[in-house]
Amino acid sequence: MIEKLHHVGVVVRDIDQALAFYRDTLGLDVHKLETIDDQGVRAALLTLGDSEIELLQPVRADTGVARYLDRRGEGLHHVCFQVSDIDGDLRDLKAAQVELVDQEPRIGLAGRICFLHPSALDGTLVELCAPIATEPAAEDA
Repeated sequence: MIEKLHHVGVVVRDIDQALAFYRDTLGLDVHKLETIDDQGVRAALLTLGDSEIELLQPVRADTGVARYLDRRGEGLHHVCFQVSDIDGDLRDLKAAQVELVDQEPRIGLAGRICFLHPSALDGTLVELCAPIATEPAAEDA
């Protein structure tokens, strides 16, 4: 099921300000940067060894990320594990009656993704991802 830690997601109020630290101060390369309209976020993936950090800035107030930011402030949002068979793994999790946020994989910044409900994992929001082989370059890195 799990191959590696793909990324940790961090919610920020201002992604440009956060990039000034992660990219400009720490020297991390921006792998991807785009707005994901259906999720209401502007997101960046920054390379850190063979893993990444994902920065998430809500661009609409009616999203889960925006509500999270309002309730808890900036900081760690989720942990993402890379898997080789997201469809099979999701099927197995459903069979094991694990509470899920997503019933089917969807496209996200990291590839095909799905989220497991925090109540299934002692309060931690977990994302599974299966990267897509051909990924576009960052829009304004």
